[in-house]
This record gives sequence, C-alpha cells and structure tokens, in this order.
Amino acid sequence: MIETADGGRVWLLSGRTSGYALHLTDHGELLHLHWGPRLALADAEALAAQPLPPYWPFESPLDGQEEYVVEGGPRFTRPALSVRTPRARGTEWTFESAAVDGDELRLRFTDAVHRLGLTLHYRMRDDADVVERWATVAHEGAPGDPDLELLRADAAVWTLPLRDGWRLSQLHGRWAAESRLVRAELTPGDKVLGSRRGHTGHQHLPWVALDAEGAATEESGEVYGCALGWSGSWRIAVQHLPDGRVQISGGAGYDDSGLLSLAPGASYTTPVFAGLWSPDGFGGASREWHAWQLARVIPDAERLRPVLFNSWEATGFAISEPQQRALAQRAAALGVELFVVDDGWFGERTHDAAGLGDWTPNPDRFPGGLKPLADEVHALGMRFGIWVEPEMVNPDSALYRAHPEWVQHQSGRRRTEFRNQLVLNLARQDVQEYLWEQVDGLLSSAPVDYVKWDFNRCFTDAGWPGEEYPQKLWIEHVRALYGLLDRLRAAHPSVDFESCSGGGGRIDLGILSRTDQVWTSDNTDPLDRLAIQDGFSQLHPARVMAAWVTDSPNTLLNGRRSSLRFRFVSAMAGVLGVGGDLTRWSEEELAEARGWVELYKAIRPVVQLGAQYRLRPPRGGLSAVQYVHGDDTVVLAHLQAQHHGERPPAVRLRGLDPAAAYRCLDTGAVHRGAVLLHRGLDTGLRGDLDAAVFRFRRLGERPA
Repeated sequence: MIETADGGRVWLLSGRTSGYALHLTDHGELLHLHWGPRLALADAEALAAQPLPPYWPFESPLDGQEEYVVEGGPRFTRPALSVRTPRARGTEWTFESAAVDGDELRLRFTDAVHRLGLTLHYRMRDDADVVERWATVAHEGAPGDPDLELLRADAAVWTLPLRDGWRLSQLHGRWAAESRLVRAELTPGDKVLGSRRGHTGHQHLPWVALDAEGAATEESGEVYGCALGWSGSWRIAVQHLPDGRVQISGGAGYDDSGLLSLAPGASYTTPVFAGLWSPDGFGGASREWHAWQLARVIPDAERLRPVLFNSWEATGFAISEPQQRALAQRAAALGVELFVVDDGWFGERTHDAAGLGDWTPNPDRFPGGLKPLADEVHALGMRFGIWVEPEMVNPDSALYRAHPEWVQHQSGRRRTEFRNQLVLNLARQDVQEYLWEQVDGLLSSAPVDYVKWDFNRCFTDAGWPGEEYPQKLWIEHVRALYGLLDRLRAAHPSVDFESCSGGGGRIDLGILSRTDQVWTSDNTDPLDRLAIQDGFSQLHPARVMAAWVTDSPNTLLNGRRSSLRFRFVSAMAGVLGVGGDLTRWSEEELAEARGWVELYKAIRPVVQLGAQYRLRPPRGGLSAVQYVHGDDTVVLAHLQAQHHGERPPAVRLRGLDPAAAYRCLDTGAVHRGAVLLHRGLDTGLRGDLDAAVFRFRRLGERPA
C-alpha cells in the first residue's frame, strides 16, 4: 500500500508489519523519514515537519538524510550516482514528478546540464516486509549531444535510524569455504564489501544485516538487512558517518572506473537492491527473506526439487556411456529422480585443458550422442541432466582456434589463463548468438531436462580491443547472461537450470530469479557443509540449496571419514543429491541409502517450503535446524563430538503451538508443544559425527 500526504510530497509505503516513508522538501531535497514498524500517515507527516539537524562546521546537513546521494553540491558522503560529460561532472537535480502504479512508486528527477533523467523506483507488497528499490538513469539529450559517462549508479541508499551503535553481520569465505557468518561492531568510516571478479564471488555474498548495539538474538530484536540482485562485480558500502548515522549503498560495479557510456536516448536500469526490517531477530529476518524469494524471486518455487545424482565425484573426466549407464541403474534403484552427467561428455574434453567451447558430444564416449543415454535414463524413471560452462573456452578448442578474438583480452598483453580457461566476451553480439545456437541446439538434440550451468573463472583480462567504451563489458556480460538464460527458458520451458560457479561463486537474487537451484559449494564434506549451509540460510531458502552425499573418506579436501547417516542428514537440509561412486558402494550401503532417500522424499515439502528455525548453530558439539510447514515439523540434529561424561543438551524447538500436541512420526510418542518449546527434545545423539532426523505432526485435538 502506498499513501501520500503534504500535497504529494510525503510518501508512505506499508507492508505486512513494516513501513517506509520519505519526503520531498520545499527545496527539492528527497529525504528519508522512516524504515521500521508500520506508521500511520499522520506519523509520517509529523516526521516530515521536523527540521534538519542544526549547522555543524565542516559538515553538510544533507549527509545521512538523503534517500539517494548524488555526486555534487553540499554532500560529503559516498555518492550513489556519479556521471560526467564534457560539460561537467556531478549532478544537480530537479524534481519532476511522482507516479504510483499499483505497488510501485516512481520519483523522477532531471539534471538540465547533463540532460539526465533519474527515476527512483520503490515497491513494497502488502503481504511482505521486503522493500524493493532500483533506479533508472537515462540520457535525454538530442541526437548529436555528447555521451553521458555513467561512472557509478547504485540501486539504492538505505538509511538506518540513529542509535548508539550498530553490529554488522556479513557472509565471507573462499572456494570450498563459502558463506561463513561473521558479526562485529560497526566502527566509524566505510565498510566496503564486493567483488572485482566479474561474478558474485566466493569471497562475499551481496548481503549485510545490522542490529543496534548488537542486541538482536536469533529470535528477538530489530534487524535491518539488505541484499543485492546482481551476478557480476558489485559493491555494498556501509557508511558509519561522523554524527553516528549509518547509510548503506549498493549496486553493480566495484569502483568508479566507469560502468557505461550512454548515448542520447539510451538508459540504464540498475539491479534491485532489496531491504528488510524485522522485529524478530536474525531468524525472523531469514524467514521473511525466504518467504519473499519463494513468492517473488525463484521461478516455480512451489515445485519441489528432485533428488539428483551427479557423476562428477564418481568419474571425473574419465567418463563413457557404458559407465554412465551403470551409475544410472544404481541411482534409479536408490530412488533418485534426476541423473546428471557432469564435465567430460563433449568435444576433446578428456582433461581440464581442452574442449571448453565445443558443445557437441564426444563421438568416442557417446557414439550416438546424448540421446541414447537420456532415453535409458528416462526409461529408468529419472529425468536427465547435463553440465555446461558456456561462458568459458579452452585455448585448446575448435572454438578458440576459429575465434581467438572472442575472448576478453587487452591488446599487446598476455592472455591470462586460470584453470586453462579464458573468458568469452559475452558482451559481443556474435558470441551471444553462437552460445544461443550451441545450447539451444544441444537441448533440442536430446531429451535434456536439466542444465547445470557452471562458471569457473574470474575476469582478469577484461578488455575489448576496438570497442569505444570497453568498460561496458562488465555490465553487458551479465546482461547478456540474463538474456541468454531468459531466452533458453522461454524456448525450453520444461528444462530446469542450476547456477554453479566453482561451487558458491555466483549466488545472488539476480541469478536466483532465472535458475531453479544453486550449487552451494564444491566442498561436500558433511561437517564443513553445516557451517556453509547455516550461513547460506541467513538469506536464501533451503528450496534452492543443493547438497550432495559423496564418498567417505572425503578425498577431495580433508580426508575426513563420516558415516552414511551423518552425510545424509547433513545433505537433507536442502535439495538432496548423491555424488558418490555408486558402483563401489556395498549392498548394505545401497540399502541404507535407499532408506534415507525415501525418508527425504517424505520430509521434502517441509524442508524445501517450510519456515526454517536455526535452533543451535554448528559451532562444535550439538547443532540443529528445524522446519515447519502446516502441521508438520522436521528437526535435523548433528553432534560433531562428545566429551567423556558430557550429555548433549536438549534441543528447544520453535514455531510450535504451545497448546497443541505433536506426535513423533518415527516413535509414535506424543509431545506437548509447550514442553518441546521450553524443555526441549532429547536427541539421543552420542559420540563423534552422529546425526538424526525427527518428524512431528500436530494432532487435531488440543491436550487438556
């Protein structure tokens, strides 16, 4: 709901439990008023009537007050918008108009010197507390006017209320150790997170959360969160200003070297930078983020994700059609629903230094192409998927030999190789058309149901010789990726897509709006995964979080040995997959795995679509996570290690009705909701790397 007051100069957006208000002054300054609990329109008007802070030497009264900070004029904070032409640099804007279209508010400004149009977009839906913000910058000059260089154009600036201090939460990491949660006091100055790598990156997820004075807990206290929907290089800056105010800006591009050059008539629309206020702690904020993504971001989110088998850890590059058939037969016997052939099926791809870019089946490994294998997989009752990495090329490939100019490179410089790969310049129209023809042809040549789309290489030589404004490739690569995925999904609506980037290197709201799930990390060790999955859940729902059960010991990373029980219960916290070499599993292991797959299918609606409660974080000892969907509750509990004579504590559940009774579907025992909430659940776990699944269903009658 959007309401206006003060002659159309105060705007109030209201969601399910929260509100957002802003105000245009008589001098044309757009000021922030409120972000927090729902307000009445009269409250917003009262806030608008309050004066700006008094004069303070060497400070601007606008700093920390404006809704969207531009470069130029009496401002000293980090600008969200920076432009230049031969005439001038910076912006001096004039308010032009406001428009309300359903749940979207649009505020339009202009700069007469630059002939620039700026539109700020706001959307807040009645059934959610997420505020979606983005901006459109347009060159509104006449033909022949000089181009407008867009140095920086953030999606939004978020302003927090004045408090004594703030604590910042962020997710950091590296390859195989993504999504690690860290919280620390926000000190004065700028805290800048981002990626200069051309993709979202393993190092930081584009999300931050802040709570006043570190007072919020998992289930209580005010939490403000912001998340950016962009799959290329990005920046989020958290500014702790001299007067104690805090503003958060974010958008595409890492620094101010330049985004785009806009000719007259051209425009740029930023990605969405979403914000959320929650009064229910970090857990409440997470559940609101999850619900919003399931309702508004993730395609067909109501469809449950299938149990998959992926061949990579079982075979590496040494794959063949008979070998894949043998794995498929065993996978089908386990109850797997989707069989995915990973790297090595195409071109001369017998190792990681050849074949990328040549997306036709290797004739020695698949003499009849992929269709015979896909047909057999379908006959076994499973769907069929493949791995691709379209944005990359090996120098040892037919594509590169034919088109060496198609890769990102700088004239006269050595072409840097990572993982024996170069990055195709997807900003080029001819490259886009080639990839469309290759992937569309591939999906048309065989009954493919699923595509794992990988991206294993950061940008290093981001040049475009001959292009007048080569910096634009950073933006245009991502735009082209989105366009290609949108085009493929429209042409092949029954095909699902998974985003992968060496594991969790491209996970954000932008890619999630075009894919059905994401590969969370290349680290499949079940203990390491607990921390990765805990961090991931701060923002994203279990419905998109792929997790595999692989072989023990974990030879890829740490050599840790773990039971099949521990591996399955760890992976059941998201979208379950199996990635071990099933031809080496014993009959006892296969029988046990069938039971776990059957159990996962029973709890899948609760895990993938339910409200998630992080009961105990994975910090050693006992950890647990809970899901509630309708009358059903699932608890996954893990015990990392147990000291001698020390009994693991009971796990206190959340999200239950204290006046109701709940039956354990595994034992038949009936538990009172109040007891589970207060006293907790005795898991019975013991020793090292133990785990268990608990299922409860609310009974119709209430206990006396």
